[in-house]
Parts: sequence; C-alpha cells; structure tokens
Amino acid sequence: MVKSVSISYPPLESKKGTPFLSQNRQFQWTNTGNVIYPIIPAYAATLLKSKDLKIFWDDAIAQNLTYKEWFKQFQKNKPDLIAIETKTPVVKKHWQIINQIKKECKWKPIIVLMGDHVSALPEESTKNSKVDFVLIGGDYDFLLDELIELINQGKTPKNKIFKLQKGHDLNSLPIIDRQLTQWQLYAYNNTNYKYKPGSYIMSGRDCWWGKCTFCSWTTLFPGKNFRHFSIEHTLKEIENLVYNFGIKEIFDDSGTLPIGPWLKELCQALISRGLNKKVKIGCNMRFGALSLSEYKLMHQAGFRFILYGLESANQSTLNFINKNEKTSDALKTLKIAKAAKLEPHITVIIGYPNETLEDAQKTLNLARKIFKDGLADSLQATILIPYPGTPLFKYCQENNLLLTNNWDDFDMRQPVIKTPISSAHQLKLVQGLFKGILTPKFILKKIISIRSTKDIRHLSNYAFKYLKKLKDFSKK
Repeated sequence: MVKSVSISYPPLESKKGTPFLSQNRQFQWTNTGNVIYPIIPAYAATLLKSKDLKIFWDDAIAQNLTYKEWFKQFQKNKPDLIAIETKTPVVKKHWQIINQIKKECKWKPIIVLMGDHVSALPEESTKNSKVDFVLIGGDYDFLLDELIELINQGKTPKNKIFKLQKGHDLNSLPIIDRQLTQWQLYAYNNTNYKYKPGSYIMSGRDCWWGKCTFCSWTTLFPGKNFRHFSIEHTLKEIENLVYNFGIKEIFDDSGTLPIGPWLKELCQALISRGLNKKVKIGCNMRFGALSLSEYKLMHQAGFRFILYGLESANQSTLNFINKNEKTSDALKTLKIAKAAKLEPHITVIIGYPNETLEDAQKTLNLARKIFKDGLADSLQATILIPYPGTPLFKYCQENNLLLTNNWDDFDMRQPVIKTPISSAHQLKLVQGLFKGILTPKFILKKIISIRSTKDIRHLSNYAFKYLKKLKDFSKK
C-alpha cells in the first residue's frame, strides 16, 4: 500500500558542477548555480497530494544537500515510493543510488525511474538496477498517479515497464501547489529572470513542431502529440504565482509556446486582467512563427524574454536536424522581435557530423553579427549530443559515428560524435564564441540600456554567471 511518495532528485556530487536534470532538453553539468523548477514532477506532487497521499518534495540538488545528508533525511522520511527523474549522463549514478536504497533501507520502498533516457531504453535500467518500475513517456504526473492507483487496488503491474493505460486531459490537473514544491528554492538562481522572484509554468507538452532530431524530448513528446492547457488553466497558474507568491517574472517552458488564436487570447486576457502590469513573461519560440503585430501584442501583454534555437547558420544542417526553418528566418525574426521591444536569446550548437570547421565558423560569425547588431541580448552555446531515443542517436549508430557508448560521457563536456572538427577544437570554438560576443560595442549597448537598479543587478548577475559558464566547457 502506497501512502507516502517522495518526488526526489538525490545529490549527484561531481567536480564537474551541478547537474541540470528536469526540463533540460540538453543535459549539462553547470557551474553557474542556476536551478530550474521541475514543472511536471510538481504537477505529480500536487495531483498525488489531492489523492490524500503524503508527499515529500525531495530536491536535494536545489537544496544543496550532500549525499550523506540526503540519505539520512530519506531514511527518516521512509516514503513508500520514491520517484526519480534521470537523464543519460547520470543514469548509472542513479542505478547505484537505487541499489543502495534497496540494500540499506529495511522498509523496502518502491522505486520508480522516469525521464527521456529510460523511456528510450527501459530494459537497460531493469537489468542494471533493482528499480521496481520504469515509466515510459513524459506525463510523469498521470503515470505516477495511475501506477499508485493500481498498486493500492491490489493490481500491481507485473511488468516493470509501465506505460499510461488510459486517456487524460491536461486541464484535469490542479494548479501546482507551489508551497508543497518549495517554489522559493528556484525563485532566484536563474539567469532567465530579470525580475525576481521568478518561477516557471509549462502551457504545452511540449513543442508543436517536436521533430528536431537532436532534442531529447522528442522521445517524450513528439510533435504529433502536442497538447496545451486551456487559456483559463494557464491564467490560473499565472494569477496564483502573482497574487499568492509575489512572482515578478514567469518563464513558460513549453518547447515552443502555443501560437495562433491561443496566444492571441492569452495576451488579450493578460492585458484585460491587468497582469501585464504585474509580471513579465518569457517563452521559447521558433523563427518565422509570428508576425510583428503578434510580437507587439506579446510585449503589450507583458512578454519580455524570447528564446530561439538558431542552432546553425547552414541550411544543409538545419535540414539535417529537421529544424523546418530557413536560415533567412533568423535575422528577420530577431529584427521584428527587437522592434517589438522584446529581448531575444539565441542558442547555437557545435559538432554536427556533417559540418566542417568552415561551416561551424559560419555559425559563430552569424552569432557574433547578431550581437554586434544588437539583435539578441543573451546566448547559449552547446555541443551536439545524440541522446538515446532521438533520430540523431539512431543516425549516429547506423553510420558508426559514436565515439563512445559510455553514458557518463554524454554530458557535453566533450564531443561524442565523429566530426571533421577535433574534440579539442570544438570546445575551443564554444569558449571562443562566449568570449567573442563581449565586444566593446555590445557592452556599451548594455550599459546604455540600463534604466533601473533592477537592470544593473540583472546585468551584473548575468555577467558573473556568463564567466562561470566558460568553466562548463573547460578542457579540464
């Protein structure tokens, strides 16, 4: 009988930094100190609490607990079931933790693994650990609820690999219990926030395109299955954050924010309810998806921060990763986003198997031009990693392109794909891009843009974490 549940992120101590797990489509160990609020596990905690289960919100990573401290706390709480989200570069560490729990905890809790890696390779975890159940798919909230319901009815599944058995409606979920899920742990250490405290919502699961071959979440939420909450449900989440917790900035972490009539209606509601004067909003968006008038409406509704996946300046590469965008879309979109007084952020990727040094340099040159022309306010650069379950991983397997089969190496600290560019040079290119955009012209524009003490604090914090970011791609 399951009466208590721990939604857990055990400590994963490493010299590499802090692991980015939940809602991170590309895993990294980071030295920035950033933390991300895990939305779907938070819905799971809230949903299970509504069923009168005792919930332990156990994010030891955000709490900065040592493993010894966490394990002592875990033994004190004695949950009947523990659910752990994992990703490729840390799955082996999680197997070790699971085996230790099974060995040392006398009450023998049920252990559940969830996430994109185990959705792609569920049998691997059942063979290498004493895990009780592996959840397949991204709806951890509904999956956990249904699994526990079956266990408590005496219908415990015989198969360790558990898939959702019945249909569900996102709007049936209660709005997230932010107190239960310790919102304050995630409200300050995140460079997405200019105004603090900040928090996350997730209006859609996950991206209405959902076919980019490198994105680990295509394993969980392929585009054909894209769903979104109703306008009213999203507004309830926003109003709860604003009026009950004083949240000043919200990031909507849908893979791409829903567009069309949904977005227009949301913006109009934010304006009519006066929320646009109380909170700023950020989101993920695709190039070429919106018009200038739509961006202006978003700005009027309180949107500030827009993230775009530039990925590459080479059309052949965009076609290779099935991005479904034109290289010409990038500059056009950034220009109209800036004209609408929004603050764009771009991401680029180095290490495609089809790209030469000249191709990679073309992408870096475009990124530098974007910053030189003031068309973006911030940037993220990463190394291409083929996660199990993605079309990219299958392609690399079929073409003998993988440099390693050790999941520990899939942590973006080194390339794992054979490319025309050496591994050392790829790291050098990423670091060079971070350093190269800090031109006198860019810095001057940032200084001129300062309008308040909040601007000064945000720029200072971003600059500090920007320098920390360089350590993430250090050869050491």
